[in-house]
Amino acid sequence: MNQLQTEILNNVWIAATWQEYITIIDQPQYEEKGKSYYFDGHYRIQMTPIGSDHSCDHYVIIFAIGYFLASNNIKATVRDNCTYRKADVIEVQPDISSHLGENADAIPYGTGIVDLNIYPVPDFVIEIGSTSFKDDITKKCLMYAALEIKEYWVIDVKKADIIAFKIETGNTQRITQSIVLPGLSIPLLKELLQKTRQMNQSQAISWYLQKITQ
Repeated sequence: MNQLQTEILNNVWIAATWQEYITIIDQPQYEEKGKSYYFDGHYRIQMTPIGSDHSCDHYVIIFAIGYFLASNNIKATVRDNCTYRKADVIEVQPDISSHLGENADAIPYGTGIVDLNIYPVPDFVIEIGSTSFKDDITKKCLMYAALEIKEYWVIDVKKADIIAFKIETGNTQRITQSIVLPGLSIPLLKELLQKTRQMNQSQAISWYLQKITQ
């Protein structure tokens, strides 16, 4: 177990059975800290503390998406760091996820971990990548493709960039315009992130609102 704990702190994928994974994340020291994933017979627990840049980008992106959804009357429920689980197969905890349209109300209040054997997968997910960026665009991309998520974004915190993918059966492609949210410009959101490096969030968001209401 000590060896496992050392590896967990290094944020690497470790071979394990599903039950071994559940036993580990149920330990008090991991239960309320970090993010956990299980895929293809391996687990990863990210114990790195969330930094200021990561948390700032998280807020700005979730605000921009929420405003777009509301102003376009798109039925949606957006979740922050929600855990989705298909027992014995996969578990993910994206930074941001959303169910759209007829799925917006699919998961009732009072639900803890979302059981994907009962409820639908999100329509799109976002990972905010700072220390985890390399993993976000490789292993996690495969993971979300296996879940048949329709759209997956990675926010590159260090470069103030957005790498977005549409996911179809057996085919993952880069995109510059959202497929699940038609009219949402990914380059404009990227520009918003870059603005936050030059001014405070309120000023950057005011700029963004002016751009999308022109």
